[in-house]
Amino acid sequence: MKIVSYNVNGIRAALGKGFLDWLKSVDPDVVCLQEIKANKEQLDLSLIEASGYKHHYWYSAQKKGYSGVAILAKTEPDHVEFGTGIEYMDFEGRNIRADFNGVSVMSLYLPSGTNIARLDHKLQYMADFQEYVDDLKKSKPNLVICGDYNICHQAIDIHDPVRNKNVSGFLPVEREWIGNFLDSGFIDSFRHFNKEPDNYTWWSYRANSRANNKGWRLDYGLVSTPLLDRLKRSVILSQAVHSDHCPILVELE
Repeated sequence: MKIVSYNVNGIRAALGKGFLDWLKSVDPDVVCLQEIKANKEQLDLSLIEASGYKHHYWYSAQKKGYSGVAILAKTEPDHVEFGTGIEYMDFEGRNIRADFNGVSVMSLYLPSGTNIARLDHKLQYMADFQEYVDDLKKSKPNLVICGDYNICHQAIDIHDPVRNKNVSGFLPVEREWIGNFLDSGFIDSFRHFNKEPDNYTWWSYRANSRANNKGWRLDYGLVSTPLLDRLKRSVILSQAVHSDHCPILVELE
C-alpha cells in the first residue's frame, strides 16, 4: 500500500498547478489531503476519477474556504469515518479515516497556534485527539495517521531551532505532546529511515525560504507499532510545488 499525504493549501489552486498530472506520475493507492479549502460541489470530480481515484471522500469545514480534509483511493474502503465525533473538532473538518482490509488510514489537519486563542484551541485539540486515538487503537490497531501536525518534533526538524523556540509549531509544550504521542505507540516513519537534517515539508512564501531550504517538517506519516514489520519506505517528495507544503509518502508491504 502506497500512501501519499499532502497539505495542498487549497485543492482548487493545486489542481490549477498540475496536481493531477503529478499524482498520476507518483501513482499512490491512497491519498490524504489537508487544507482543501473547498466543498466537493466546487470541484470537477470527474477529473479526479479519470486519474484513477474513483473513490473519494471529502470532509470540509463548516466555514467556507477554510481547512478541510479528504481521502482519495483507487479501491473502495471497507468503511469511511468522517470526523471524530467531537463537535468542535469536526466543525473545522480536520479528520477523516478510511479502513482498507485491516489497515486504517487517517488524514489529519491539526490546528496551528497563530495567536493565544488558537494556541489554547490547539492544545485542547491535541489532548482530546490523544484520548480519541487511544480509544480508536483498541478496535483499529493498524493505524496510519498522515497529515499536517503543525509541529516540528526535534531541533533537526526546523531550520532555525534557536530563533523559533518561542514560536508556535516549535514550542516545548507542542514538542512534548508529539513526543508523547509517538511514545503511546507510533513510529515517525520518515525518521525510522532517515536521520539526516535539512529535510522539511513546509516553507514560508516569504524571503525565498524554499529556494534557501529554510523550512519546517510539519507533515508526518505516523504508523502504529503493530505495522512496524510492514513499513517499507517513507520519503519526503520535495520536488512537488503545488503548495507551500510538499507531500510525503509512506509505503507498507
